[in-house]
Amino acid sequence: MTFIKIPRRKFFFTILIFFTLYTTINSQQLSTNKLQSYNELARTIVRKALTERKGYDWLKELCNIGPRLSGSEKSLKAIHWAEKKMKSLGFDSVWLQPVMVPKWERGKIENAFVSSSKKYKNKKLTIASFGGSIGTPAKGITAELIEVKSLDEAKALGDKAKGKIIFYNRPFDNGLLSTFEGYGKAVDQRMNGAIEAAKVGAIGAIVRSIQSSYDNIPHTGVMNYQDGVPNIPSAAIGVIDADFLSKAIKEEPDLKITLKMSCKNFPEAQSYNVIGQLTGSEKPDEIIVVGGHFDSWDKGCGAHDDGGPSLQTMEALNLLKENGVKPKRTIRCVLFINEENGLRGGIEYGKFAASSNDKHLAAIESDRGAFTPRGFYVTTDSLSLRKMQNWLPILNKANIDWIRNGGSGGDVGQIKNAKALLGYVPDDQRYMDLHHSANDVFSAVHPREMELGSAAIAIMSLLLSAEGL
Repeated sequence: MTFIKIPRRKFFFTILIFFTLYTTINSQQLSTNKLQSYNELARTIVRKALTERKGYDWLKELCNIGPRLSGSEKSLKAIHWAEKKMKSLGFDSVWLQPVMVPKWERGKIENAFVSSSKKYKNKKLTIASFGGSIGTPAKGITAELIEVKSLDEAKALGDKAKGKIIFYNRPFDNGLLSTFEGYGKAVDQRMNGAIEAAKVGAIGAIVRSIQSSYDNIPHTGVMNYQDGVPNIPSAAIGVIDADFLSKAIKEEPDLKITLKMSCKNFPEAQSYNVIGQLTGSEKPDEIIVVGGHFDSWDKGCGAHDDGGPSLQTMEALNLLKENGVKPKRTIRCVLFINEENGLRGGIEYGKFAASSNDKHLAAIESDRGAFTPRGFYVTTDSLSLRKMQNWLPILNKANIDWIRNGGSGGDVGQIKNAKALLGYVPDDQRYMDLHHSANDVFSAVHPREMELGSAAIAIMSLLLSAEGL
């Protein structure tokens, strides 16, 4: 055995670092009395959420208003409904933060059919215009299809694409455990498909619906245009019809389809973030934000994306208030507008946070559906992460199994000066069956799953407020 001689000064310095680190980590452990107190309160919060189901009842009211696309009348109606609801709950402060948002309307005409074919003429196809797309002329556009599986394939078409409709047909990868990963690996077709198609002279683009389920209900979502590149209409097509088209154009390469879309962009409109808070009793200038986006696409009523999750954050404050909790730090609920097609609400709040004298300690976003709780992703330093992980025995009461490094969300991500950004993570296996589609309705939300999420966010908010980071 060989012994390495360490200089005395370096040895004592090493011991000092080890002792400091040990003391810091050990100090993050909760005392037995504190742990018992938090556990009892957590059980009470969970029971109250599951038995009273207030958030679930609010979601029904919200869904009865209808979809909440930014700039729409129903969006404004929902915003004022939420403002009134927060005031009725007795939050310490409630206000609207003005935000200018894009305005786009789907219009009444949205159809497609096979217009030239020996075998399939006049067969109807199910489409959904992408948010931000231009419409077609009144007579529609008619052209042959070129099927591709990637943006790179579209770029390589050259003159062959002129006057054609590009058909992006890369499927959602159902072999992946995370449906969010599957979505991320397919969504570039929707986001930038029209740009690359227009660059090679195409007159339109259709994209296989980005979803994990196998049905013919197309999922919408935002798409982009690029300065200097012609704007062409772009739409999702149901996956069953996508499979049909792929087979049909192999049989008849000169098959043509006609698209008719009356969607339209309008000048920006006035909208608002809805903000309510429980003001801190000891450190009111230290803020914990909890929130989700309040807008939704115009298919379904946005129950999972993001009605239920945004209301979970509002219910979290109410659960604390009704259990007599007076938070040490301010807990602020922000219902962000325009996440779906612009992120304007998050950006506006981020500017406010940067210019405010308040210290934003942490921010939690709920934007993954209202399914069974699993964990929290966190972006923070290692010691703060370790401190939160020590709270898992308490959070387990609401079915939270893990806290780990990961992304938070588009809206809270705009709060650049927060010490920790958290993303609430429920089970995601069914989310992409519903996301951005007519399937996203109130009946798809299970009350127990949603209420457990409200309780989990309430408990995490309480711990952040009471213990700090």
